[in-house]
Amino acid sequence: MLIIILFITCESNKGEFKLLEYKLYKSHIENNSIQLIDVRTPEEYNLGHINGAVNIDYKNENIFYRSFKKLDKSKSVYLYCRSGNRSKKSADILIELGFSRIYDLKGGFIEWNLNELK
Repeated sequence: MLIIILFITCESNKGEFKLLEYKLYKSHIENNSIQLIDVRTPEEYNLGHINGAVNIDYKNENIFYRSFKKLDKSKSVYLYCRSGNRSKKSADILIELGFSRIYDLKGGFIEWNLNELK
């Protein structure tokens, strides 16, 4: 009985992760109280990024962990990368670090650009 209660408690402390389609993601990030993070490399970021995004390179482990430790865990975090692979891996790490609301752009910056060019 005790094991079941402990399992339920641990499960309830996990963060919320949602994969959002372009339109919903865009409507969410128009809210100024979010943290918008581009987890691509600085080179990719400099070629183009979503306005207001902060670059935290997933591939640079030291900078990645140090940067996320400075963010507010009580605020929503919106992630994106090129296609969605690195941002999903980043979301998994953020849940482990104690972030509670994490949102990822389905299809990443590729999908963002396709929709913005329409």
